Amino acid sequence: MLSYPSTITLSSRTLNHLAERIRIHRQQRKSRWRRLTPGRQALLALAHLRNGDTYTRLAAGFQIGVTTAWRYVQEAIALLSTAADDLDTAMQRIRLLAYAILDGTLIPIDRVADQKPYYSGKHKRHGINVQVIADAAGRLVWASGALPGATHDLTAARSHGIIDALTSADVMTFADKGYQGARGSVRTPFKRRRFRPKLSRRQKAVNRAHAKIRARGERAIATLKTWKILAKLRCCPRRATAIVQAILVLHHVEAGHYAG
Repeated sequence: MLSYPSTITLSSRTLNHLAERIRIHRQQRKSRWRRLTPGRQALLALAHLRNGDTYTRLAAGFQIGVTTAWRYVQEAIALLSTAADDLDTAMQRIRLLAYAILDGTLIPIDRVADQKPYYSGKHKRHGINVQVIADAAGRLVWASGALPGATHDLTAARSHGIIDALTSADVMTFADKGYQGARGSVRTPFKRRRFRPKLSRRQKAVNRAHAKIRARGERAIATLKTWKILAKLRCCPRRATAIVQAILVLHHVEAGHYAG
């Protein structure tokens, strides 16, 4: 088998953060000898999450078994996901924003036995729904857990308690037409209804300004999807939430916003 050098577009700060978590975890468990050091295990997990490398490729590159590679990656994801902020904790930062941008995205997945709940009629594919909150500059602030892809964005936001949390904190939030009816502090564009007059010039102007603001929120989704593992999840959808939470922690560490 041929091999070649590769890179991971992350700083050593992120690697050291994950390696330290793994080191502490091993000490707490009084773990015996492992095939990989904490630093190498952290590198293995980052290669999987950031570059989307398969377990087979990782096993060959790190000279370990495929099962061992899977176990090491899952251990790292579990350690990171437990450190992720829940919505209440994230709201401490969100309430300080000038305004927030709320949007949903679909993470593609392989077909599963129970296909119907995961099939998105909007995107015409199977996936999971993740809600994303961005700041005024389009930076990723928080991402929700995963719900089946058939879940409507407004339903997903309500089930996570996002609408109530933003309204209680009185944070002006911009969202697209998929959140029509959210009310509270969530602002959506004007929508033309069937059998009703066309939008006025003022309403069209408001919609254009609204779209310019919302467009910045796409940066947060793009940031989330720079982690190639999310290009298409090939694991059980039930593990998707832990993966998204782990990526959120690593993103904040990389950006220098993590205080944990």
